[in-house]
Amino acid sequence: MEGRRAVRKLLLCKVLALGLGGSVLAVGPAGCSNDPYPPAEGKKVLYAALGEDPHGLDPVQAGDTLSGGIVAQIYDSLYEYHYLKRPYELKPCLAASMPQVSDDGLTYTIPVKQGVRFQDDPCFAGGTGREVTAEDFVYSIKRLMDMGNEPRGSWLLKGKVVGLDAWYDESVERAAAGRKMDYGRPIEGLNALDRYTLQFKLTEPFQQLKYALEMSYTAAVPREAVEYYGEDFVNHPVGTGPFRLKEWRKRWKLILERNPTYRDDRYPSEGEPGDAEAGLFEAAGMRLPIVDEVHNTIIGEAQPAWILFKQGYLEGSGISKDHFEEAITPEKELTQEFMRKGVSLTKFPEMVVYYVAFNMEDPVVGANKALRQAMSLAYDTEWRIEHFANGRAISAQGPIPPGMFGYAPDLRNPYKQYDVERARQRLAEAGYPGGVGPDGKRLEITYDIGSAEPAARQSALAFARDMGEIGIQVKVVTNTWAEFLKKTIDRRLQVFSVGWILDYPDPENFLQLLYGPNKAPGPNRSNYDNPEFNRLFEQMKAMEDGPERLAIIKRMVDIVVEDAPWIPSIHTVSYILRHRWVGNAKAHAMTGGYLKYRDVDVELRQRLRREWNRPNYWSLTAILGVLLAMAMILAVFRRAAPTGGP
Repeated sequence: MEGRRAVRKLLLCKVLALGLGGSVLAVGPAGCSNDPYPPAEGKKVLYAALGEDPHGLDPVQAGDTLSGGIVAQIYDSLYEYHYLKRPYELKPCLAASMPQVSDDGLTYTIPVKQGVRFQDDPCFAGGTGREVTAEDFVYSIKRLMDMGNEPRGSWLLKGKVVGLDAWYDESVERAAAGRKMDYGRPIEGLNALDRYTLQFKLTEPFQQLKYALEMSYTAAVPREAVEYYGEDFVNHPVGTGPFRLKEWRKRWKLILERNPTYRDDRYPSEGEPGDAEAGLFEAAGMRLPIVDEVHNTIIGEAQPAWILFKQGYLEGSGISKDHFEEAITPEKELTQEFMRKGVSLTKFPEMVVYYVAFNMEDPVVGANKALRQAMSLAYDTEWRIEHFANGRAISAQGPIPPGMFGYAPDLRNPYKQYDVERARQRLAEAGYPGGVGPDGKRLEITYDIGSAEPAARQSALAFARDMGEIGIQVKVVTNTWAEFLKKTIDRRLQVFSVGWILDYPDPENFLQLLYGPNKAPGPNRSNYDNPEFNRLFEQMKAMEDGPERLAIIKRMVDIVVEDAPWIPSIHTVSYILRHRWVGNAKAHAMTGGYLKYRDVDVELRQRLRREWNRPNYWSLTAILGVLLAMAMILAVFRRAAPTGGP
């Protein structure tokens, strides 16, 4: 009987939801609510959405923004970026101070903070997390350079540390043979001098090392956890960060909770002009993290996430192109509806470049520069900015984004100016007049995408349309994100679209995407390899910013423009919406553990949620009337139905 009552109640909730335009009632029959979350039980919870599950939570495999964003909440690295200061400034995290660098720039000595503990976990004796030591960083960096772990960040230190390349090369051989590395084997340039002192000996000056030691790839990982969980370590993160993994149900939710043994970390009291007026110092000195939990709901489509944000069930939101006009006026400001709700709009240029990559090892596109140039000329960037980005982007002419040293605002890539007639001429010069090759067959290009979402499909269809204008046929292949990443690593794609978000504030971080030795599985997923570019890169990377470095960067960009291993697409401008109850929110271009600074006014949020999700009682009355009529009709039919057999 109780089961039937529960089913009837659930059905009634669903019927009421359908009758009220798809929103379940916040007030109605007992227990019927549109609140998608379980009771917070007095906890301060931050609610967010993820477009899909993280690829995994092993730091060495967190090569995408989504996975890296979660990993950065659980794990700590030696350094981190100051939350409020601009330009971006590194500060110690698990390091006790900034590196001590030798006069020749080849030796970095780093003291490690004492008393920091790994999160409590069954992998440790008695379930109590032990203290972090310098040896943990030696172990973690060895993991990063071990191909048996399928690392995605080995490019970061490749060729940089004495003896580390030999370790990497051996790991490639052992991984192919199914054998594991001996982590007890020493590496000449990577040592724990004592319990709390780490030292690197470099093969050449590498001023970006301090930035590399901020990234989650180099975060402290306990050997006990890797050995305890084995292949499932990717789902069982054990770090030192402000949060730990509480629950992860694939394709549904991922919940982080406050790490009860987190070190004494405080909200900053310094920043930049305007921070005080924005209320960003109100939490100065407060112990971090401020919230108790972060509840991430896995939502694969933009529409339901947008509805949840408007109902107050997500703290913030980006704005998809389909919802842009609902939130933003033609003058690029908030609409009255969102202003009345007290929603804030933050706009900031992102340090990012999106591009279409040609696999330079492909026998068709990789071997034919004129073909790549023709396809670039046929690519309509301005149309994409208007229709896909609602004007929130800048047409990219090269690999370096605005705001970065080396960006040339007056650069005009001669193959980036949309020109169909010139594209057709260049295509004919490539050996494909009208898109038909010497064999009499129409040229077909395979274009892979990493998502089945409508936005990805629309972008792919736009690419096919552009190429169709010059006679090239495009075959679109849809992959999951994991499948897409695997194909890029294995160099199995022909043409594909990707983006690169700033890892650290140096142009080397973008130019290394085209450095030959960084070919896949490194970040050079186009597998471009130009000897002159490589030589200039090696010269430029160790230089300080100045006229000489700028001249070298300009030459490197000119080489890439002419070779066209990419079709540079756009640099985006981010529009972020947040509800008024979210505190301490400041846009940050770097991926990092910034959720520890966030705050929420729980009482204000609950009051506004109730206000925004009140039921429509007229619709409720009408629906109940329909249900009553249906019940009466069913009762009549039951009385009239025969009770016996023939």
